[in-house]
Amino acid sequence: MNDTYYEFGTAADRWDRAQMFFEAKEYLTAARILDGLVDEAPDLVAPRLLLARAYYHSARLAKAETELLAVLERDPVEEYARLMLGRTLERQGRTSEAAPHLRMAAALAGEFREGQDPGLRGGAGVP
Repeated sequence: MNDTYYEFGTAADRWDRAQMFFEAKEYLTAARILDGLVDEAPDLVAPRLLLARAYYHSARLAKAETELLAVLERDPVEEYARLMLGRTLERQGRTSEAAPHLRMAAALAGEFREGQDPGLRGGAGVP
């Protein structure tokens, strides 16, 4: 396929096409389309998050990490991006770096470890 296929149509057309390729597990093709969308609209979280997922599933972990950090820069409480970043770091053997992201993802999801008081929210025991 030539590059014009990836650039053809409106942003909405390309978003739909990228999602279709992602769902078909054609992660490299989805990433190629999404890369152009992210360049056009760098502040949008959804295309960047799907691009990170495509990179993750195609084992392009450094690129996934870069995109996930960019997502979290724009939306620090994006729960799924936190979880993915933790998993991406784990897959790279960087478990100590992954741990805080995984804990934050769990907290954002409302998951608490055994022994934690779910009634306590915020810092210093403030409900």
